[in-house]
Amino acid sequence: LISGCGTFTFLSSAIAAISGLLMGYELGLISGALLQMSSILELSCKEQEIIVSSLLFGALFASLTGGFLIDRFGRRLAIIIASSLLVLGSLILLPYESYEILIVGRIAIGISISLSSTATCVYIAEIAPEHRRGLLVSLNELMIVIGILFAYISNYAFARVSHGWKYMFGLVIPLGALQAIAMYFLPPSPRFLVMKNKDEAARKVLERLRETSDATKELTVLKSSLKDEHRYSFLDLFCSKNNMRARMFVGLTLVFFVQTTGQPNILFYASTVLKSVGFQSNEAASLASTGVGVVKVVSTVPATVFVDQVGSKTFLCIGSSVMAVSLVTMGLVNRNIHVNFTKVCRSQSPEDVILQRAENFTVTNGSLKDLFSSMAIPERLSFDAHRSPDVARTGELNKTALAGSKSTTGSHMESEEVPVVLKWLSLASLLVYVAAFSIGLGPMSWLVLSEIFPGGIRGRAMALTSSMNWGINLLISLTFLTVTELIGLSWVCFIYMIMSLASLAFVIMFIPETKGCSLEQISMELAKQ
Repeated sequence: LISGCGTFTFLSSAIAAISGLLMGYELGLISGALLQMSSILELSCKEQEIIVSSLLFGALFASLTGGFLIDRFGRRLAIIIASSLLVLGSLILLPYESYEILIVGRIAIGISISLSSTATCVYIAEIAPEHRRGLLVSLNELMIVIGILFAYISNYAFARVSHGWKYMFGLVIPLGALQAIAMYFLPPSPRFLVMKNKDEAARKVLERLRETSDATKELTVLKSSLKDEHRYSFLDLFCSKNNMRARMFVGLTLVFFVQTTGQPNILFYASTVLKSVGFQSNEAASLASTGVGVVKVVSTVPATVFVDQVGSKTFLCIGSSVMAVSLVTMGLVNRNIHVNFTKVCRSQSPEDVILQRAENFTVTNGSLKDLFSSMAIPERLSFDAHRSPDVARTGELNKTALAGSKSTTGSHMESEEVPVVLKWLSLASLLVYVAAFSIGLGPMSWLVLSEIFPGGIRGRAMALTSSMNWGINLLISLTFLTVTELIGLSWVCFIYMIMSLASLAFVIMFIPETKGCSLEQISMELAKQ
């Protein structure tokens, strides 16, 4: 696995990629934590949405300002700041049980994960040898999906514990602190040192990373390429000089497709969709959240391991085409099943309010609230499914208890007896769709983004694409419920399918194949085109 890249390089990348683990964990966590917090703090729907989206606003803010931090103070320092901020944000949350403090803590955490995700991709891309760069950068994505899976497991584990949400939030503190300390002992990025005219230091770092006694050759290449690059200002990202405008177009469009192929939403609706096609609540919820989490991890592994042999472009093509096929299947299956999403969190009649407390956790959790959870995620990290199995279980109990007194409020799924074949076909296509995303657009888009921009402005360029990413995510997630209600789930699938095909065409036409090239070669090639 690590043949051809020194142990020290691999270790440095792995420590930087802990950012990914923390990020995935924070993103997957909120759905489970909210259940407990909403009952303790008696939060309304609106307040729950605000808590979840506060992370998003922090992230959006950080992605707009973080790029300058990364280019000015260095990639390594940005990661250290980010993980310290995560520890701080989590510590704020623990002692108090107040809605306002919760928002402050979540904003801090949002800033932290957004900053660290950009900084980590740039840092790893800059310390990795070219023939192993894909593997090392994708390590971050792999850590993210593992983080999401851990979050699901911890949601499940602490669901029954009183004040379990404090343990959930607290678990990241030692890991974040550990990363901040470990990063302090790792070398800065050699490219960053050259940008700051510290050539001698850069040579020492390269010798340690490559485990050779003489890195002069690589250093010379580095310096010659950075000499041209470091004169960039932020506005140059939009000029035709060195083809920057075209590169920016490629970066932003790629991010656009990551979002508009529907991963955040379809995933987020996994349990609702499965339930509507006839999986009974318990089974559906546990299948959806943990199953989807596992599929994500399992399919990200081969992409990570083979990316340097196969190349990111090939994986993007495979991913987009398989996504299109599975979305068609999902759409057709759903056309044959009557799926009814009804309005959630709508104004309720007085007698409903008494029932609402009991029902709130099941209904709201399944729909609107998680819609907002899914917003709080930069494209690639979508929540996979937001109902922990326990929630579903209490949901069933509540429903049975309430059935006698009054029909339950909220999103009531009407499903007639669904043919077994359709039921399993729907699940299978959902899982294939998740897998295809985790091979293609999930990890590869970030790898491509960390490669196509010149070093002197790479931090700011990545930050800009990242803020576009958070922004579109917010927009899409906000409109998803309304759109689904208007045109129905199967049409939503078909729209996502069209987007997947469009992204396939885009990748074939515009994305360069970058395997085995150094960052400098890629930059020179792109500047010519």
